[in-house]
Amino acid sequence: MGNRTRNVKQTRWVVHLFPLPALAVYTLFIVYPILAAFSYSLYDWQGFQKGAFIWFDNFVSLFTKEPFNHLFWNAFGHNVYYFILEMVVQNGIAFVLAYIIYSKIKGAGFFKMAYFIPRLLSVIVVGFLWKLILNPNNGVLNTVLKQVGLDSWARPWLGDPDTALTAIILVNSWFGIGFSVLIFLAGLQGISQEVIEAARLDGVKGFKMIRTMIIPMMMPSIIIITVYTFIHAFEAFELIYAMEGSQGEPFNSTDTLAIFFYRIAFGGAGGGDSVAIGLGSALAVVLFFIIASLSALFLYFTRKNEIQH
Repeated sequence: MGNRTRNVKQTRWVVHLFPLPALAVYTLFIVYPILAAFSYSLYDWQGFQKGAFIWFDNFVSLFTKEPFNHLFWNAFGHNVYYFILEMVVQNGIAFVLAYIIYSKIKGAGFFKMAYFIPRLLSVIVVGFLWKLILNPNNGVLNTVLKQVGLDSWARPWLGDPDTALTAIILVNSWFGIGFSVLIFLAGLQGISQEVIEAARLDGVKGFKMIRTMIIPMMMPSIIIITVYTFIHAFEAFELIYAMEGSQGEPFNSTDTLAIFFYRIAFGGAGGGDSVAIGLGSALAVVLFFIIASLSALFLYFTRKNEIQH
């Protein structure tokens, strides 16, 4: 009996060791960079050479010194716009498509695959492909518009400050819609059919069924995709970089916090070529706290709602 108890305890210790590799990787690639960024933000850097300890001066400069303060709030506004438009377009259309697949389940596998195919492409490939499509001179979109008599609609989509960011967000929605469809479809398939049938017997149907029954029961999936979209919108970098570069062209109209960070940390902020590691690290810390705090807030209210129900 004593040997058996000792073997059970040894087994428990071994089981506790299993998460250690994952914890080590998480610490190395997530925790350490965050702590390092906060540490770097407290120093005055001369290029890539660490200088004097200056406490929170980099944060003060980020919010009060021109042109950084203006560029920060400009980029922040673009991130908010990115999130709102992505929620409305990408997730709105994804919900409709998921509901159509859910209602007409025959051939659903093909449609799920078709919607997800763009997600399998590299972001660089997607950016290059859509730069060709949106080319103002011989791009497919403007050519088609001219062919159907809508010449006034043709424009330099990526060269016009009024349309550049919107065009990129719409491209991103095309790219990411498949993932949202899968999340919503999983939520729909998790709804109890008995509850739906009972609602139908009570005369609930159509949009009323979606509004009063399906959406409330899908709240966990909706919150998941909302948090994911928020994080993605505030980390937006790759597609913008692929389509417009790191300068936020045209005229800072496609600047986001991640693009602004890249420009500060690796040169070109405020129109110059200087490297500002401390200021860039301060921006990275601010961006981390924005994403972490608001994501935690989303999850808190989700958990609170689940407990109340």
